[in-house]
Amino acid sequence: MYSDTARAGIPTATAPSTPTWDPRQYLRHAGHRTRPFLDLLTRIPELPSRPARIADLGCGPGNVTALLAGRWPEARITGFDLSPDMLHRATAEYAGPTAGGGSLEFRHGDLAAWLPEEPYDLIVSNAALQWVPGHPGSFGAWINALRPGGTFAFQVPGNSGAPSHALLAELCDAPRWRARLAGHGARYTHLLEPAEYLARFTELGCAADVWETTYHQLLQGPDPVLDWVKGTALRPVLTELGDDREAADAFLAEYRDRLCEAYPAGPRGTVFPFRRIFAVARKEARPC
Repeated sequence: MYSDTARAGIPTATAPSTPTWDPRQYLRHAGHRTRPFLDLLTRIPELPSRPARIADLGCGPGNVTALLAGRWPEARITGFDLSPDMLHRATAEYAGPTAGGGSLEFRHGDLAAWLPEEPYDLIVSNAALQWVPGHPGSFGAWINALRPGGTFAFQVPGNSGAPSHALLAELCDAPRWRARLAGHGARYTHLLEPAEYLARFTELGCAADVWETTYHQLLQGPDPVLDWVKGTALRPVLTELGDDREAADAFLAEYRDRLCEAYPAGPRGTVFPFRRIFAVARKEARPC
């Protein structure tokens, strides 16, 4: 996934390295993780050019990038990501020509520094901008790179105050873990609220559609919320603990106990509310 944690605003002494991503763990909840992107996709208007040129920022294992090819089968689509593991999975599974004569390719790229090298009809990002503090500062350059009538669309989590994240931040800052993990749990506090994103796009002269949705997901299996966050929010912690298996197991045991209390299992699974923020900004078309 895209991540630039060195810019996370964490004190230098404790600034974490770039997380190591595990495509298999991330895809364990692929159905739930894909649903917000499908909802975003339905709100993206028709694109100004055919064949369309599309960039997917933070493409991860490529499964949602492939959905773009389903809607625009003739498009030339490039997924950008910082994780070699994710790019390897995406390339192996999805790269190549598409059924409508288009193409899918995947390239290494840092979302915090990415600048378009050509005009695009659509720039889209699924669950990636939360890893990049200061991302609204890139909106102007990205929208300038759109063709007239082109679209920039994204969705990000809006659950930084949820127990899953609050408990993680609390545990990272606890006396036992502070020296190694202080700040590692405070990840998404730089995200804007929907009204703030709307204001940004309005200032840039775009027609914008911004909304939020809370999915009440029913997760299955033992410790399902822990299993969920192992694919995303826990990656920096697991990366920092690295090969120290004893420390990792101890941290996970403490965190698991807190999650079980915050998200008790019910007779049919564990309810996990998950708030998402969506934005679709369309660049003004040229006058007739």
